[in-house]
Amino acid sequence: MNLFKQLLVAPAALGLLAPLAASAQEMASANGMAAVNEYMNQQDVDRFRAFEAKNQVTSVTQFSDVQPTDWAYQALSNLVEKYGCVAGYPNGTYKGGQAMSRFEAAALLNACLDRVTEVTDELRRLMAEFEKELAILKGRVDGLEAKVGKLEAQQFSTTTKLQGEATMVLGGIGYGGNGVGTNNQLLNNPNTGGAAVPARSAVSFNYDLRLNFTTSWTGKDLLYTRLRSGNFANSAFSGTPVGMANLDKAFSPTGGDNVVNIDRLYYRFPVGDSLAITVGPRVRNTEMIAFRPQAYNADILDFFTLAGAPGAYNKATGTGAGITWRQKVKKGNPYLTASLNYVAGTGENGDPGAGGIFSSYGQNNVTVQFGGRGTNWGVAALYRYGTCGTNLRRGTPMATSAEPCNTTLPANNGSSNSIGLGAYWEPKQSGWIPSVSLGWGYSGLSQSGTVTTVAATANTTGSNSIANVSAAQSWAAMFQWSDVFAKGNSAGFAFGQGVMTTATRNGAGANDSNYAFEWFYRFKVSDSISVTPAVFYLSNPLGQQQNSRGTTLNQLGVLVQTQFKF
Repeated sequence: MNLFKQLLVAPAALGLLAPLAASAQEMASANGMAAVNEYMNQQDVDRFRAFEAKNQVTSVTQFSDVQPTDWAYQALSNLVEKYGCVAGYPNGTYKGGQAMSRFEAAALLNACLDRVTEVTDELRRLMAEFEKELAILKGRVDGLEAKVGKLEAQQFSTTTKLQGEATMVLGGIGYGGNGVGTNNQLLNNPNTGGAAVPARSAVSFNYDLRLNFTTSWTGKDLLYTRLRSGNFANSAFSGTPVGMANLDKAFSPTGGDNVVNIDRLYYRFPVGDSLAITVGPRVRNTEMIAFRPQAYNADILDFFTLAGAPGAYNKATGTGAGITWRQKVKKGNPYLTASLNYVAGTGENGDPGAGGIFSSYGQNNVTVQFGGRGTNWGVAALYRYGTCGTNLRRGTPMATSAEPCNTTLPANNGSSNSIGLGAYWEPKQSGWIPSVSLGWGYSGLSQSGTVTTVAATANTTGSNSIANVSAAQSWAAMFQWSDVFAKGNSAGFAFGQGVMTTATRNGAGANDSNYAFEWFYRFKVSDSISVTPAVFYLSNPLGQQQNSRGTTLNQLGVLVQTQFKF
């Protein structure tokens, strides 16, 4: 039967809907069309039909909020008992005082079509009144059903979503100081035993690509898989020859540039309302903590993503497992958190002399964090124990190389105990006041054997100077403004000192200090595209091992980072 010939409902329906009627010309306007589109885009056809079937009533007395004294009681009673096309809410209410749009009225009429058996003049008038709305609704529903069918036929999985992030970096680094020779090489570089290396000062254009697959079977669990590639291996932004110049998004794949690596693979599931457990063969310790205590998110220098404590938040990645607890409180109230995790950097290796879970050469990291968070603030304390082969992440070469695994020199198989204290605060409204993030880190280092080859000074190259490090520190202060010049744009400034040696085992004085500065402005082109010009400056990033040779080195980095999310 034709749709409009089926538009036959009880006269009672006309009485119910008459107060809502308006000119049909209103529907044909641009605003009317937009309203229909918006309304229909919010509908889930299948769920609506299931809801209607489940909550259909057979008597008006089933509605707890409908009384015989209500003005429309008799009309509603006739509609329910004669045609049976009125549904209530799951809690047994009808909510008759709630406003209804013309589109909802048309949907109600459409639900009654198949139950109508007679035609009256009043019903013909009602049919004409809502003719345009019903035609548009039917077209939209048919279109949605076609799209849903196409998506279901083409989707590769009903449980997995793909999220992508492509980052492109165009920029270069300039070097200053007398540590750079006339042939554009770094002189007496400590990483090479004093040999000069290229300064890598050319402008380069690089990329970092991440493809994230998120899978959930219950809606609360998560199987996370990340494929990642990039071509930063020969870029100055990869941390070579100066580690502090490493960008957060500057991936150098295992196997060479442009090779795709499996960067993450782990499974997370809840236990009750407050606990979550994570386990996987490719997982990171900083992703198994409750939160990172900073609001600053420039994502430029890697150092400024580590809450001022690279030794504690060292992004150890490998085989691991962790548990996170979050206090259950009313939404909006402050809450406490706690996290415990373990990561073995070489946990996939079955040779106990080169790796393995909990083995001497497994590059073991045990991380514990306690913290508290509010709606616009957070504070946390983190402790990390690391065996040989782990590192203190970002700082001077002398400090960050202090935990090597060396089977020929057991004295160098050291371990570390690192702590990180961090806090942040954000204004509730954008303006002149920025968010503030502060962090400090300390690492105490020990040796598993007797140090017998340490030189008289703590300044020589190679394993001698490394064995001398007994303590290191770092700190950072970071500020970020939101909605700068335009809504969605942000700007920020950060400064601090990367991990530096503050005490040596042989008692020699440490002169390993360095400073880092960063400025950025993020222009939000759309929800999926952002462009971030940034400048950073590194003062004496090689620290003591450069100072001991009477040379100085500074770096100025200028770049534009463009990010695409899809």
